[in-house]
Amino acid sequence: MADTANNHPAANGSSNTDTLKGNAQAAFNSVANGPVAQNVKDQTAKTGNELSNLAAARQTPANPAATGQPLTHYHSFFSELLSWNNPRASAIAYAAIVGLIFAVRYFDILRWGLRLTWMMLGVTVLAELAGKTVINSGLATQLRPRKYYTVPRETLDAAIGDVHELVNFFVIEAQRIVFAENIYASAAAFFASFLAYWLVKIVPYWGLALIFTTATFLVPLIYTSNQELIDHHIQQASDIVNAQTSQIRDVASKHTAHATEVTKQYMGDYTTKAQQLIRGRSASPEVSTKPAAKPAAKEYQANDFPAAPQQDFKSTPAFKTEEEEPLIHA
Repeated sequence: MADTANNHPAANGSSNTDTLKGNAQAAFNSVANGPVAQNVKDQTAKTGNELSNLAAARQTPANPAATGQPLTHYHSFFSELLSWNNPRASAIAYAAIVGLIFAVRYFDILRWGLRLTWMMLGVTVLAELAGKTVINSGLATQLRPRKYYTVPRETLDAAIGDVHELVNFFVIEAQRIVFAENIYASAAAFFASFLAYWLVKIVPYWGLALIFTTATFLVPLIYTSNQELIDHHIQQASDIVNAQTSQIRDVASKHTAHATEVTKQYMGDYTTKAQQLIRGRSASPEVSTKPAAKPAAKEYQANDFPAAPQQDFKSTPAFKTEEEEPLIHA
């Protein structure tokens, strides 16, 4: 038996190799079909489905703006993204934006891009020169495609349309916030801009971008997770505000009514005095426009006149001379 085993070493080696292959295949199958791998597959499938749902949410909303204009499909897209109805897709978007912020902050992307460019072009040129020198045919020439890639018109039109929709999304939303179409959104924008005005003095721009990105994604998540409690407190606050507003409105209405009555009273007094003044002026004697009546002619009788003198008039000197005047001596 020993001789038989020694006479067939190749068979023994082949058997050991097959055993190792079988063990490796079994280990691979156990890992591939194990709970960890199955969980990875499930999560990957769920992530793909949520990304597909998020892409399918890019539809024009049925509710237009306050002006009657239709909204863009990015309104529904961002609404779906920030609502966390597809948590994996929202988490991937948040992680991607945060990663981009840190990349811009800690990595000199422009310099790295320039470095990658000159290195790639240097390798291409050296490979072309080396190929032409050694084999009389450039290596870059061998790798050159038969037809250069071009951007299809349909793809370019779709990209331009998406950019147009995205720009209009920001333009429309800015106007809706400025004109307070949604008072809560306008109040949130006011608070964010006011906070940014003070934080920009002590926080760098990348820090502000990180803070507001986190707030934009996490505030809706916190609301959806505690919607009943938050709605309850919001309703209580709304009731208190409405009660105070009603009270203030009633007090203002009473004061307005009182002021109106006092004003009417004063206006009545002033009107009465003005009428009395006008009547007093009109009571003065009026100038008669009729000609004055002539007095009746009086009839005179004879006894109404004095009797005429009967004696003759004697001439008297008009004055006396000095000789006729008696001299008066002292």
